[in-house]
Amino acid sequence: MKKVAVFMSLALGFSAVMFFAASYQRAAAASDAKTGRQVHVSNCQRCHGPQGKGDGPAGKLLKTKPADWTNKQKMSGLSDDYLFKIISGGGGSVGKSTLMPAFKGKLSDAQVRDVIAFIRSL
Repeated sequence: MKKVAVFMSLALGFSAVMFFAASYQRAAAASDAKTGRQVHVSNCQRCHGPQGKGDGPAGKLLKTKPADWTNKQKMSGLSDDYLFKIISGGGGSVGKSTLMPAFKGKLSDAQVRDVIAFIRSL
């Protein structure tokens, strides 16, 4: 009886993990790079530049250069969760430059995911 209870607990836990993973994947898949580009133009372009190279007019004035989103090697090492955290919470939230502002309250979670989809499309 105890083995059955342990098995059922493990099966239920695994099912819950799979459910949440599938939900997260659907949310990420629903993100729209085209919409993300529009959000980028309005909020990110002045520092990150029109092509996401970190060469925007305001970015050129900063001591710490904004991230070059077109650097595939560097960007492939950054998870979507990390990008979500840095966009929402600002650079300081991940130990980076505090000159990167937090967009929580300015951008919705969906808009942040769209920006991430845009970044990934570069």
